[in-house]
Amino acid sequence: MKFGISYSTPHYGTDPDKLAAFARLAEECGFDSLHLPEHIVLYPGAMVGPYEMPPSLPYLDPLDCLCFVSAATERILLGTSVLLLPYHHPVALAKRLATVDVLSKGRMRLLTVGLGGLPGEAQAVGVDYASRGRRADEAIDVLRLLWAGGEDGVSYAGEFFAFDNLCSFPKPHRATDLPIHVGGSSRAAARRAGRRGDGYFPGGALHPDERAVQWELARESAAEAGRDPETLEYTRFGSIDMPVERAAEFAAQGVTRVVVNASSTEADGQREELTAFARRFGLLQP
Repeated sequence: MKFGISYSTPHYGTDPDKLAAFARLAEECGFDSLHLPEHIVLYPGAMVGPYEMPPSLPYLDPLDCLCFVSAATERILLGTSVLLLPYHHPVALAKRLATVDVLSKGRMRLLTVGLGGLPGEAQAVGVDYASRGRRADEAIDVLRLLWAGGEDGVSYAGEFFAFDNLCSFPKPHRATDLPIHVGGSSRAAARRAGRRGDGYFPGGALHPDERAVQWELARESAAEAGRDPETLEYTRFGSIDMPVERAAEFAAQGVTRVVVNASSTEADGQREELTAFARRFGLLQP
């Protein structure tokens, strides 16, 4: 079992010194990864389920933050939870992700992508909300095609993206691909994870039975697509105060990584919470 930690700028603030200190603390405590969320824009009345999002919530760009974090750390892997893939052009995104991976020496390896749940956000960037799932599928294919392509260039003709003989360099650090995990709370997301993803990271307040159905659906979809379901990673959110027994329950469900959040917004409280978690799960190195 691996353990990551999330850093939400709406909760913790946008102070760069605090972000860097938190990332170094997470690395010191043995967490394997740091994850940041994304919203490109908000607006009055934006609803996520029954919750109205205050439009002044300060979401920093996650990839810019992760590049910043990579300069302040040495080992911790960099992740998103989630990057709103349909709202990014994959040709430009392939370059940005490869850049972060190169500058971090191969640590941009926990990209999790989702579709976004705010129609106004899709409209703001010129994306049809109803077709964003198909757009995301194409974007995943384009990212992988560009990373794997050579000096002769690669071509693509799809519903949303089309190009001829493109070359995208540099490649990711010592690789021709980056793992892409799929986030979401729907069976469509689970199928997407199985067909195209390297892992599934479900969110939301799902009933345990529905979670089990979705994970099995991801595995079945992988097998139907000729992929090995055993290679799929399974990430879930946990709590910073969860007992060791809870991790055992996760493992029994096939979970390979748990991502937690610090409840404290102050440095001393965060150190206390992260250190206690690390000791409880044996993450601290002698």
